[in-house]
Amino acid sequence: MPYVEVIAPPASPHSKASLARGVTDSLMSAFGVGADTVTLYFLPIAPGDYAHAGEMGSDGISQRILLKVHAFRRSEAERRAAAAALTRSVCTAYGVPGTDVATYFLDREKHEVAHDSKLASD
Repeated sequence: MPYVEVIAPPASPHSKASLARGVTDSLMSAFGVGADTVTLYFLPIAPGDYAHAGEMGSDGISQRILLKVHAFRRSEAERRAAAAALTRSVCTAYGVPGTDVATYFLDREKHEVAHDSKLASD
């Protein structure tokens, strides 16, 4: 923990590797976690499988890249630092402006997370 869902247009393996390193480094710095606790899941969106403001996107229309960060609750200052660092990582890896990046923090309490059938609170 933390787990990060990356919902984005298809990208090259190089771009994904760059983002994996950037996200890991960002969360290590902002949340004080080790690299071995950070996992990314890439969920690509095909061109045309995106809508905003009631309008379908298409090739040539920018589409937001969404990061969903599942992690134990952090302070507002830690989330703010993470958001800034994560956005920079996406912008660098995908070559998009920050206006195309959204980060959602989905905080979890320790009793809401289990690994190998054991709650993190146990």
